[in-house]
Amino acid sequence: MYKLALIGLGGLLGTLSRYWISLWVDARSQSAFPYGTMAVNLAGCFAAGFLFQLLEQSAISPGLRLAIFTGFLGGFTTFSAYGLQTFVLARGGMLSMAAVNAIASNVFGLAMVWIGAGASRLLVPSS
Repeated sequence: MYKLALIGLGGLLGTLSRYWISLWVDARSQSAFPYGTMAVNLAGCFAAGFLFQLLEQSAISPGLRLAIFTGFLGGFTTFSAYGLQTFVLARGGMLSMAAVNAIASNVFGLAMVWIGAGASRLLVPSS
């Protein structure tokens, strides 16, 4: 139960941070381009790489590690998990798996958005 509480607290802080940063960046960009989302995704990827490397050999508790990576960064942006997992595959010498992860996540992710939108239109036709 303690780990779940740590993940939940981290997730709450990450989600609120994502909202505030994205809102702040979008308000300043005054553009239709989603700069806020991009800023959050890039910041999350930087934080994941930085903290992964920094904490890899440290003796922090598994609960705190979950709070940081699954909770905070998961609430902040799951794009950081995608980036970190791709990095770990590449660093481990599994370059083809890293490439498949990068390409498939992007291509199939975008395809699923289109498919989901189409399925929604079939269920709830616009008037």
